[in-house]
Amino acid sequence: MTPNIPSLDLKDFKEGTPEQKQNFVEALGKAYEEVGFVAVRNHGLSDALCAELYEEVRKFFDLPLEVKLKYEKPEYNGQRGYVSFGREHAKDHPAPDLKEFWHFGQEVPDNDPVKAEYPPNVWCEELPRFNEVGMEVFRRLEDAGRFMLRAIALYLGLDEYYFDDKIRFGNSILRPIHYPPITQEPKDSVRAGAHEDINLITLLMGASADGLEILNKAGQWVAVTALPEQVVVNVGDMLQRLTNNRLRSTTHRVVNPPRDQWHLPRYSIPFFLHPRSDMRLDCLESCIDAQHPCLYPPISAGEYLEERLREIGLKK
Repeated sequence: MTPNIPSLDLKDFKEGTPEQKQNFVEALGKAYEEVGFVAVRNHGLSDALCAELYEEVRKFFDLPLEVKLKYEKPEYNGQRGYVSFGREHAKDHPAPDLKEFWHFGQEVPDNDPVKAEYPPNVWCEELPRFNEVGMEVFRRLEDAGRFMLRAIALYLGLDEYYFDDKIRFGNSILRPIHYPPITQEPKDSVRAGAHEDINLITLLMGASADGLEILNKAGQWVAVTALPEQVVVNVGDMLQRLTNNRLRSTTHRVVNPPRDQWHLPRYSIPFFLHPRSDMRLDCLESCIDAQHPCLYPPISAGEYLEERLREIGLKK
């Protein structure tokens, strides 16, 4: 792992002694206050499952464009199925990102009213294992994220299970991304412009190539590479807002490779852990004091997501 990103073992929190669990909570909170990113092992994803998903993802993006376009559903505002090349851009950066991607979303049982809020998943008929493995990874990363949020809750002095009901059948998304080979001078476009994630936390499986960089507190861009057995977990804007900037959403980007590597594609699979839309993101009282006045007006997670989807071009 990149030396400036702390590496933690989730097993310490889930199965360790009380001291190991407390040490995990403290190390995680410190990392999120200072860096915004951690690398985590023992997260519940096997190497074999990760490798199979990457293989299925490659197969999907290798399909002819006319096949992929069958799965682009404009009425879903890019929230399910295929999103074609150049549709998304970073907030405040109009040049389109050099990527295409797919969205797997939450599967909700019929008896939960939140089901009516989400578009249905889109399934690729040509690649049934793409669908199956994608949803299996979705569930495992959602589970790992639940434990990460329990540790964050303890660090903030909240009940350990504060987030549990707020993320149950939350509006989370698994996003397999393909950054195709660069075939001409990209001008202002990069594979992913500098941005912060919208959600509570993001869990990123190891990408197939380098390129991810984070902006540190000294204003320097630092390369981040996840080892195969680790996922990188970072703070999103919803958690930053909830904690009144105590936990920081770190700016990051995916830069274009050196010219001699333009011919190489890049694949990446982040899991964006979202709460249910009715979760309040109003700043926690415990994060407000005379030195830290409340920085944000009240808003729900659903309202905030709508606002941000418009800013990045996925929703009109």
